Amino acid sequence: MATSTYRTALPPIVDRETWRRERDHLLAREKAHTREGDAIAAARRRLPMTPVPPVTVQGPGGETPLLEVFEGRRMLMAYFHMWHDGKPYEDQCEGCTFATCHMGMLDYLHARDVTYAVFCQGSYADSAPFAEFMGYRFPWYSARDSDPALVDGRGFGSIACYLRDDDGQIYETYWTTGRGVEALTTSYHALDLTVYGRQENWEDSPEGWPKVSGHQWRLDGRPIAQWGRPGVTTATGESCCGQ
Repeated sequence: MATSTYRTALPPIVDRETWRRERDHLLAREKAHTREGDAIAAARRRLPMTPVPPVTVQGPGGETPLLEVFEGRRMLMAYFHMWHDGKPYEDQCEGCTFATCHMGMLDYLHARDVTYAVFCQGSYADSAPFAEFMGYRFPWYSARDSDPALVDGRGFGSIACYLRDDDGQIYETYWTTGRGVEALTTSYHALDLTVYGRQENWEDSPEGWPKVSGHQWRLDGRPIAQWGRPGVTTATGESCCGQ
């Protein structure tokens, strides 16, 4: 069992009645936040859409029309993954690794007629082995040589959502980047419920709360998710994370 290696500050201790009163006060704010999120989602569903010109990506079968990426489903959600040419796996984008490594369970998306896929900035030949190393089960493509209309000047590290009509015309319905990508990161949503939160330096936390030292998505020189991959060992040559 892992144990903490530091002593840190604790919240104040109160009786259960006081604690329940404080919790109920926060619950009212949480419910208001949820209702506002529902209203924003409702507005998102009412956005207009814009046609996507014929574009292709590179996949295991070579050049692949975007329509084929849908895999017969009505909707497509694509994550645009950054890539650093010539860099080893441990130097690839830790933010994109953080976002995509959470997408292991696709059944619920498929049940709602949504395909999830990754469009990588690197070539397929260079980046597909990385996806295999990471154990990704979702479809992986390269957008390196795709028509610029696919990225549309937004750069990588973003999400785009698409819809196809009965005639095979594809439309873009939504895109987001920056903190919008947190929609994929269930670890963040879970950490937000804990007393110490994400433990990142930008957070508004009480004095003495623990903070991550170094990069929030890296540990000992690698994106954190890579330490669980088969064959990845610590500096002492031992397998990490119980592998």
